[in-house]
Amino acid sequence: MGSTGFSWTLADHPKLPKGKIVAMVVLDGWGEASPNQYNCIHVADTPTMDYLKQGAPEKWRLIRAHGTAVGLPTEDDMGNSEVGHNALGAGRIYAQGAKLVDLALASGKIYEGEGFKYIKECFDNGTLHLIGLLSDGGVHSRLDQLLLLLKGARDNGAKRIRVHILTDGRDVLDGTSVGFVETLENELEKLREKGVDAQIASGGGRMYVTMDRYENDWEVVKRGWDAQVLGEAPHKFMTAVEAIKRLREDPKANDQYLPPFVIVNEDGQAVGPIVDGDAVVTFNFRADRMVMIAKALEYEDFDKFDRVRFPKIRYAGMLQYDGELKLPSHFLVSPPEIERTSGEYLVHNGVRTFACSETVKFGHVTFFWNGNRSGYFNPDMEKYVEIPSDSGITFNVRPKMKAIEIAEKARDAILSRKFHQVRVNLPNGDMVGHTGDIEATIVACKVADDAVKMILDAIEQVGGIYVVTADHGNAEDMVKRDKSGKPQLDKKGTIQILTSHTLEPVPIAIGGPGLAPGVRFRNDVPNGGLANVAATVMNLHGFEAPSDYEPTLIEVIDN
Repeated sequence: MGSTGFSWTLADHPKLPKGKIVAMVVLDGWGEASPNQYNCIHVADTPTMDYLKQGAPEKWRLIRAHGTAVGLPTEDDMGNSEVGHNALGAGRIYAQGAKLVDLALASGKIYEGEGFKYIKECFDNGTLHLIGLLSDGGVHSRLDQLLLLLKGARDNGAKRIRVHILTDGRDVLDGTSVGFVETLENELEKLREKGVDAQIASGGGRMYVTMDRYENDWEVVKRGWDAQVLGEAPHKFMTAVEAIKRLREDPKANDQYLPPFVIVNEDGQAVGPIVDGDAVVTFNFRADRMVMIAKALEYEDFDKFDRVRFPKIRYAGMLQYDGELKLPSHFLVSPPEIERTSGEYLVHNGVRTFACSETVKFGHVTFFWNGNRSGYFNPDMEKYVEIPSDSGITFNVRPKMKAIEIAEKARDAILSRKFHQVRVNLPNGDMVGHTGDIEATIVACKVADDAVKMILDAIEQVGGIYVVTADHGNAEDMVKRDKSGKPQLDKKGTIQILTSHTLEPVPIAIGGPGLAPGVRFRNDVPNGGLANVAATVMNLHGFEAPSDYEPTLIEVIDN
């Protein structure tokens, strides 16, 4: 105990025993919505999850996983895996990504911070380059923030600005890229009227250019580097609007996968390659798909692809994208300080922990769960296992992903009796749901259900407890809907597929032979969300949660 009076020691729970093995299962992208043909979870054969819902009503409920429940600005903000796992692990709600940036822009603090001062050094003689997702989806970036940043940069002395756009079509409808570019062009025109040399310099689709994650495919980043830094791309156009309209004429084209293009002048020269003395800002607030480009922009020592040249620039992220790697080393908005996460408390209190997922979600059950912190709290008490994800294919090609392998690792960890908490993320509903392939997503949901069964069977054998929940919705609604809730049709009368997350609540179920008699969900936390799960899990390990945690979802009724 320090002089502040803080102690890592948790009080014992008055009614719940210590030492039970607890399986903590997170189904990624698994929300609860009304049953219909576009609800892949409903259509899929999911006997395990169905049983959890119907078998014991007092041990199943819904919790909120979007908007203010996970620290996002409004109830229109869909949840995502990063903020979801932050809330699950931290037990408290922190202002997140977009909200932090909104506050910094509204107060003007962003322009007073170290990060902005650092890039501002280049404004007199160099170009300010802004790279990011052009979208109002609010998951990785927001168009209104970019427009505010452009205005702020002008007010703070930027004389030459180039924007390198990445088109969305994943968190927003496919085809909306043209409208976003027109909006941006109008703003750049206003800047030009005020004497700033401002224009779009390059572009490409988010899944094909720049925005790869978890080192899945460095070619994606290289395509972006070639266009943004070298000014080279297979397609050259005079304007971005023309670029996107022309590239979308290909019948197979969609915003997510547009090929890279550069904007050229009358002489065919790229208008905005990144050169020595320039400043670069990646304006996405969400981290996962910015880490790789950040490494390419920042690391002197880099071997993932041939950069051809490595310009001497001043680079800052909108936020710091990896707290452990301190990447990037300069950023415009400081991250939420997430301390005293449930994982760290439990390790301090003798709870041995095993965490596992495949590459695409491994960071979620470790880094994000632990408050944006890499590595172990105590390597003697923890074991984290990453199973490599399939690479080089879209996830609908192999919708089973690595769910069964993850479940087998969890089963073995449970049966070894070496760990008190076995925590996994099953990515199928989310990663396959994002492809928009309904048939594949139905397969994905079935496999995830099979994986849950394998884990629950192991818990049965060791007399343990299970907690099954999700981080946000996705697979439960695969169609865009109008105001009345009916499926939306495009001009040809075809259903518009929804590839994004949703605003739906997610289930949480508890049970297992180790669950003390009389444990049930309380009725007095109707608006409970993901942040309430941490205190709940601490209780199931036999501890009271810290007093500033969101309240537990469970109570113990004396029989």
